[in-house]
Amino acid sequence: MSERVIAPKSRGFLFLDSHPDGCRRLVDEMWQAVPAPVAAPVADGGEGPVALVIGSSAGYGLAATIAGLARVGIRGIGVCFEKAPARRTGTAGWYRTAATARLAREHGRDMVFLNGDAFGDAVKEEVAELLTERFGGRLDYLIYSVAAPRRTDPDTGEVYASVLKPVGSPYTTKTLVFDESAAPEVTEVTTEPAEGDDIEQTVAVMGGTDWERWITFLADRSLLADGFTTAALSYIGSPLTAAIYRQGTIGAAKAHLEATARTLDERLGKTVGGRAVTSVNAAAVTQSSTAIPGIALYVGLLRGVLGEGMVAPIGQLVELWDQLTGVRPLDLDDEGRVRLDTWELAPAVQDAVAERWSTATSDSITGLADLGWFGDEVRRLYGFSVPGVDYTAAVETDVPWPTAEDF
Repeated sequence: MSERVIAPKSRGFLFLDSHPDGCRRLVDEMWQAVPAPVAAPVADGGEGPVALVIGSSAGYGLAATIAGLARVGIRGIGVCFEKAPARRTGTAGWYRTAATARLAREHGRDMVFLNGDAFGDAVKEEVAELLTERFGGRLDYLIYSVAAPRRTDPDTGEVYASVLKPVGSPYTTKTLVFDESAAPEVTEVTTEPAEGDDIEQTVAVMGGTDWERWITFLADRSLLADGFTTAALSYIGSPLTAAIYRQGTIGAAKAHLEATARTLDERLGKTVGGRAVTSVNAAAVTQSSTAIPGIALYVGLLRGVLGEGMVAPIGQLVELWDQLTGVRPLDLDDEGRVRLDTWELAPAVQDAVAERWSTATSDSITGLADLGWFGDEVRRLYGFSVPGVDYTAAVETDVPWPTAEDF
């Protein structure tokens, strides 16, 4: 037993510990937010479609996992890369995975979670073995949601590192920070442009290479079911952040991801009558997005404009699953992408956010952005600011990883 009181200590938007009970309750909230299936749901213990979610413990990948379990009745495998409790608590994703596994088990969903490097072939081998021995040798859906700082090529051993940089010239933008007293400050930050092989390195990590490798690996073992469908989760974002995101090194990786989708779509259509798409999701507070200059300010202003009109990741992923499973028609743009971001990029919304952005200062920001909501969302990433949790009470931090034998 390892019980202790866990206080929220952070360096900027990065928290040093996570709260197990807060993470568990957050997962419960997400599950409860999923509407009942439009079609007849898979009965508890029933044989739902087999899905693989790569990046299942955080952000949109977590939402994809929970929405798939609660809305579609999927069974299958979630893959993520989390740290176990030790001197510090486990990572938030460790506790969220344990909570998701508990709910899956309670609802009769056979969902196995693997903790390892999704870029490596060892995890791919483990997934293939599970699909063969536990899930009838077939995979119906693959959701790819991976954001990582580096990737090791399994063939060459070369390590690639992704960077967040503009292309061509330095980029200066407003950004939101909080001082030591938690007072908000709107400052400017300048990011130097990509140099050398920064773009190629970032594409190698965040582009479509590993997604395509997964599909090839599973196809070579005849594990893709007829009609197999795969979606990689992506983001375009606002013109206000385009220079550092869509037009920067990460944008080059996203363009590669979308080109990979078109290649895979043609290939899967010929081989298994399947589909491959990218899903363009809308803005949210995630551990990845808070690292991007300007995004914190943008999302806070967006919430200030839209309030409850913002669609949370769980709502967006319910919509994606509905389209992938045929509850609603697959609605693609001219580039073959599912667009779940239309509410964010509506011209009236972007005009309102841009107006607030232009006047945002440290003195005016509290009247322009929903900073209370933003701060709570950041803390909730680590299990804090979750209603109903007693943060003064000691909590067990040594939560075991869910094993396949638990189901």
